[in-house]
Amino acid sequence: MAYEQFAYVYDRLMEDMPYRKWLEYAQGVWNRLGHIQTVADLGCGTGNVAIPLGEAGYRVFGVDYSEDMLAVANEKWMSAASSSSKLHLQWLCQDMRELSLPEPVDSVISFCDSMNYLLEEDDLLQVFRRVHDSLRIGGCFLFDMHAPRQLQLYGECQPFVYNEDDVAYIWLCEYDEELHQVDHDLTFFIQREGSTCFERVEEFHTQRAYPYPVIISLLQQAGFHDIGCSSDFTTRPPHEATSRYFFAALK
Repeated sequence: MAYEQFAYVYDRLMEDMPYRKWLEYAQGVWNRLGHIQTVADLGCGTGNVAIPLGEAGYRVFGVDYSEDMLAVANEKWMSAASSSSKLHLQWLCQDMRELSLPEPVDSVISFCDSMNYLLEEDDLLQVFRRVHDSLRIGGCFLFDMHAPRQLQLYGECQPFVYNEDDVAYIWLCEYDEELHQVDHDLTFFIQREGSTCFERVEEFHTQRAYPYPVIISLLQQAGFHDIGCSSDFTTRPPHEATSRYFFAALK
């Protein structure tokens, strides 16, 4: 994902995302497993999940492909963390398909549909194998993915607009029903600091959804067991109206 300048307004545009619910979901699983001390957050963005985990005392590796996103995350962390907790979090700029952590961890997480940016099953399998190799025995992999229905809704409900005094966007979506794939075409207008001028920034992103049995099969191929799939921050199994799948798998 080429966020670049977009990284610096990312938090403003994502402030309504359910970060607290993702943290509660992860904590609920970890409470059942116990002994979770080290965590890797894949696709960590500007650290909205990784930073609260670091503040809570976990030792966290925040992994993202965008140096700009990580720069924003580190700035937030250094201003928020106490001197005793600054070592709890380390940022790594990596493609998750080439994930390489400094040490095995107790849990790997990836929320906010980061896995939907992997457009081929082979890419997913490669990531799952890297995650499996990065976990301690008994470690857990927790992640979410948009269900096909959600990407279809993007196509049906677009365009989306946002208009504030200092930032605005137009967001268009084109859905491919055969691939369960959506192209997001975003145009942002961002006010330059200390100026009345606006800068136009264009972003193009593609996401693909997969039926959940496909994901379970790929996790099994990567060596995971005790794989569970639930729906939309609940313990209910997936159904036709599911927006977001949640997966939990053990090494």
